[in-house]
Amino acid sequence: MGKQNKKRTRRHQYHAITFKLSRGQYNSLRNYCKARKTTPIKLIKRSISRFISNYEYEVPPELYVTENQLLLFEDEG
Repeated sequence: MGKQNKKRTRRHQYHAITFKLSRGQYNSLRNYCKARKTTPIKLIKRSISRFISNYEYEVPPELYVTENQLLLFEDEG
């Protein structure tokens, strides 16, 4: 019998991101997740998915903030 080729599994690299919530914010998050029958991690990932899935390799130039983006007192005339 010949040697079977096994498909090599790809190893994923993960990065931990932490942030702090106040007790009230944490209780609110926990109660919301309990009502929706989900977990806080799934809720947070779903909330930020549009920011973390589209720009892995390159950010479009129009999304960069320029130095003179906000011109409140510019003379128009």
